[in-house]
Amino acid sequence: MSKMAGKKESQRGKKEAQGEKKGQGHGKIVLCGANAYEQKYYFNETFQGLPQSIKDELHIICVLFTEEIGGIFTIAFEPDGNVVMETNFAEDDYLYDEIGSGLLVREVSRNRQEMFESLSLYYRVFVLHEKLDLEQ
Repeated sequence: MSKMAGKKESQRGKKEAQGEKKGQGHGKIVLCGANAYEQKYYFNETFQGLPQSIKDELHIICVLFTEEIGGIFTIAFEPDGNVVMETNFAEDDYLYDEIGSGLLVREVSRNRQEMFESLSLYYRVFVLHEKLDLEQ
């Protein structure tokens, strides 16, 4: 079993990780992530067009999450454009805070809701090429 295989938390509930490749997994596209094991941050260059302030905020969110909780934390887009946060940990990582991870995912989601809605809109317009209905 790979080092990344372990339990996974997401906004939608617990799922089993199955050795997903970086940037891919169940149709999701990873926007960014941080890895406490390798002490690295990843940003998908496909989204280089995002404002620098947003990229900086995403970097801070990911790194602080892994500093506090441990494991691997990613922010990704689902195929429909919704933003999802996920966290993985190695099976032998006994210091990983599983309860804290779920609480922190919900806190980040609540505190950064407007940013995540904007990211979702960005993805739907610039990646999925959806037309905006401005007459609502």
